[in-house]
Amino acid sequence: MAAPLHKPTVPAVREVPGGVSAPRGFRAAGLHIGIKRSRKDLALVVSESRAAAAATFTTNRVQAAPVLVTRENVQGGYLRAIVCNSGNANACNGPQGLIDARRMAELTGAALGIPAHEVAVASTGVIGVPLPMDKIAAGIQQAVYRLSPEGGTDAAMAIMTTDTVPKQIAVEVEIHGRPVRIGAMAKGSGMIHPNMATMLAFITTDAAVETGALQAVLRRSVDKTYNRISVDGDTSTNDMVVVLANGQAGHPPLAEDDPELERFAAALDYVNGYLARAIVRDGEGATKLIEIRVVGAKTEADAVQVGRSIARSNLVKTAVYGEDANWGRILCAAGYSGVDFDPSRVDIYIGDLLVAQDGTGLAFDEDKAKEILRAADVTLTVDLKAGPAAATVWTCDLTYDYVKINASYRS
Repeated sequence: MAAPLHKPTVPAVREVPGGVSAPRGFRAAGLHIGIKRSRKDLALVVSESRAAAAATFTTNRVQAAPVLVTRENVQGGYLRAIVCNSGNANACNGPQGLIDARRMAELTGAALGIPAHEVAVASTGVIGVPLPMDKIAAGIQQAVYRLSPEGGTDAAMAIMTTDTVPKQIAVEVEIHGRPVRIGAMAKGSGMIHPNMATMLAFITTDAAVETGALQAVLRRSVDKTYNRISVDGDTSTNDMVVVLANGQAGHPPLAEDDPELERFAAALDYVNGYLARAIVRDGEGATKLIEIRVVGAKTEADAVQVGRSIARSNLVKTAVYGEDANWGRILCAAGYSGVDFDPSRVDIYIGDLLVAQDGTGLAFDEDKAKEILRAADVTLTVDLKAGPAAATVWTCDLTYDYVKINASYRS
């Protein structure tokens, strides 16, 4: 079997209930305001005190109005609230879209008694339809009254679109001798691909972290988690990951040269990795989570590039759905990744079953391969035998239901 991926030392992380409202000083709410027919469609997350903030955004050149507004607001380094609607992306709505996104921040700020520039704004849903601002305005007022330390699950449900389940997690880790919590929620099911996708993730923590350090660890974490997942190779217009750190855990602020920052970063990776895999597991129409392990690469960047190429191969994804051990599709996708390697040295595993060695197929047990592929979690390992580096990428199978869901998205 190929050498296992190196696992970095992870501090003792304990999962706790509460999601995005689990850390000290955070409250959340989620409710139905009428953008969608019946499901919750407005979420609000608020910190009792001003919080250091960091964010990453979609790389799509077409960016929705809320992305532009939140980019502006997070530049100040501090935020107090996140407001997010689902069912309407507020994208490609011209100048009015920007007016409406800024109005969402103003309405939220006024209702909470904070400056509008301390509000992050997000939207997700159908592109090209104006926001129903009368419903948004009334909904924000209702959400403020419903804010609660127990509101994390309602908020996680309110940001869903084609998601079938809410995605949330909270953990506790010790930093500078104090218990610190990180809570988070995310949405995403389709249009998922590296460099952000149709996904939103909102992270809260009572850790004290300097803004520069917070941005650095967030960007590094996003690169290792959300940027290593793919459902269908599409990226969207509204994607963002936002983190708020209000410092209420009471420890000294973490700077970039503080050794304890790595403990926080590892816990943040745990949270984001969990949510990234949850997004792929809930991929539109998906029945299987596929973990692609690329080992023996010259560099980590090469390993990631090969993994992404395999992850976006519809032929690989459909083969896994059909429980067909078609390893040639895996090698083919690695071959057109653009990475330089020797195909005659490559080994391929399905689960722990070696199906190809030195670029050549073996007489493996087809029944065992089918049994491995029948599981809800499938691991594909590609050993390039070209160097010491490794990386993991996650995707899901491609099914009939993916077509059905996306053929009728607007209706």
